[in-house]
Amino acid sequence: MAETSKSSPIYIGLLHHPVYNKNRELVTSAITNLDIHDIARTARSYNLDGYFIINPDKEQQTLAKSITRHWLEGHGSRYNYERGKALQLVEITDSLDETIDIIKKRHGTAPTLLATTASISDSLEDRRISFKMARQILSDSQTAYLILFGTGWGMAETVLRKSDYIMEPVRCAWDYNHLSVRAAAAIIIDRLLSKEYC
Repeated sequence: MAETSKSSPIYIGLLHHPVYNKNRELVTSAITNLDIHDIARTARSYNLDGYFIINPDKEQQTLAKSITRHWLEGHGSRYNYERGKALQLVEITDSLDETIDIIKKRHGTAPTLLATTASISDSLEDRRISFKMARQILSDSQTAYLILFGTGWGMAETVLRKSDYIMEPVRCAWDYNHLSVRAAAAIIIDRLLSKEYC
């Protein structure tokens, strides 16, 4: 893995509510096992400060806590210690506001919010930034950052409007462009933090 260029506290947030379904209705999406594991491993590999899973559904929270507990306290902690090191970064919150409050309490200021999305309305286009610009923002300031990834068919526009910046989407070379959020998260974090990325 490439050496990273990280000076400020950087967190990942995986938003399950409010997000859209395929009918453009606001819903709470389901937590998936793979997203918990793989995004935590990306966060640990790039020395991030935490990984928030944002979902208000209590049953979903119980599932996520059960999965993480298995790797932190149960048989998994003895079977694969490295997996547990990654899952130590996972925190489960009810809302984006709660997540922001937790980071604010730790660092004395609310985090700068960088959202990721494949498409945005024209009214928000002025907040769109390139990965190069995002790298500059992350390296120039000592504030904390929260990089927000959506699930389902994308984050609600209210969340995008709350964001300080909206990063360009990952562009694929082919007609098919349906990356999983865990794959997109790994690509984007590498583009933002790897010293070898141009």
